[in-house]
Amino acid sequence: QVQLVESGGGLVQAGGSLRLSCIASRRTFSNYAMGWFRQAPGKEREFVAAIILSGGSTDYADSVKGRFTISRDNAKNTVYLQMNSLKPEDTAVYYCAARQGWVILRSRYEYDTWGQGTQVTVSS
Repeated sequence: QVQLVESGGGLVQAGGSLRLSCIASRRTFSNYAMGWFRQAPGKEREFVAAIILSGGSTDYADSVKGRFTISRDNAKNTVYLQMNSLKPEDTAVYYCAARQGWVILRSRYEYDTWGQGTQVTVSS
């Protein structure tokens, strides 16, 4: 089973940018559907973005569309989340998720592998 490790979180001012990375341990990374989710204190984990690694199709939550970009580098077994124009409401722990397959997945219940999360804090 693939293992995921996120990095790139931190503290940034509103309007700033961060790039999150998610490195997968498995060589057959290109066969996986990948997603980014986030969870703020007291709230449920919510969908942020997803990508199919074999074809590059992507999907985004309405709240981040136009500001965030999900991408992948199959040669490096890595998925990225470029976050621009950050807002205080983007503050959360961000998680990378994976599931073998070729379909965009928006529900957290459809993923079977998760990273440990990385904290993103946006100050006003």
